[in-house]
Amino acid sequence: MDGTLCALAAGFVIDLIVGDPHCIPHPVAAIGKLISLGEKLLRRLFPATPSGERWAGGALWLAVASISTIVPAAILHLCQAFSPWLRLLVESLMCWQILAAKSLRTESMKVCTALEGGDVEAARRAVSMIVGRDTARLDASGITRAAVETVAENTSDGVTAPLLFLAIGGAPLGFFYKAVNTMDSMLGYIEPPYRDIGFIPAKLDDAMNYFPSRISALLMLASGWAQGFDLPNGWRIFLRDRHKHASPNSAQTESACAGLLGLRLAGDAWYHGALHKKPCIGDPIREIAPGDIRRACRLMYGTAFLSWLLFGGARLLARAVFPMI
Repeated sequence: MDGTLCALAAGFVIDLIVGDPHCIPHPVAAIGKLISLGEKLLRRLFPATPSGERWAGGALWLAVASISTIVPAAILHLCQAFSPWLRLLVESLMCWQILAAKSLRTESMKVCTALEGGDVEAARRAVSMIVGRDTARLDASGITRAAVETVAENTSDGVTAPLLFLAIGGAPLGFFYKAVNTMDSMLGYIEPPYRDIGFIPAKLDDAMNYFPSRISALLMLASGWAQGFDLPNGWRIFLRDRHKHASPNSAQTESACAGLLGLRLAGDAWYHGALHKKPCIGDPIREIAPGDIRRACRLMYGTAFLSWLLFGGARLLARAVFPMI
């Protein structure tokens, strides 16, 4: 029996049912606290110069990524020594906490519900919890666009990429990915004071997500086709706009989503009080509406299911061909 594959399957199902209850301590929050403490310490240890801060960012990345991988690996090793069934249980719970499909839908649907009820201020508060941009200037269309974009982008970061790393290396590699992704989320900005200390974490996150983001976009297109969305337009916009982002990865799923739904996404946005000029993704075949958040979630769930089947099947095939791994 492949314990890691069983744990991945169990964790995936638990996430779809339970999501991310706020009453349960989350290991990713612990990773975030580790990043914050490490940042403060390393800023004091390294010179306050651009090169010094880049060295600090590299040291922070190495420390956080190592701890986030070694600790769950050690826990699972101890569980295995006691009972393989205990290891399966614990790794299943770890896989559940690494995945974020249900929580992504739950938080984005709070925005959708508020918009459909005409409460723009509540929608603005809800979207501020799931996006990094400034939300005070957003109208109803801007709020909807921000929610659709974050569902599309996080289909890769929160679902497809974690599933891939879990299928390859189980929960330890899954937590390694979450640590890398969390460091980018917290430090990967081009404005001070993060521009230099976040440089290496941002670049390594780009490298880690290069292939997962592209796989996710292709699976999203397949999900859209299965659900009756506009696949020809989705494919056209994906080929045309998938590089229209400062990140080499973010526009992959955003372009697929925009094309499938017939929307224009992205464009200029405010971050930390500064206006960022960004190209638009997609064509405005129709006006964006709150219901598009629900449609983006349907695409995300379809992509998650296809990812689970693909990566799980690939692991089964690899174990059959190379039983020693």
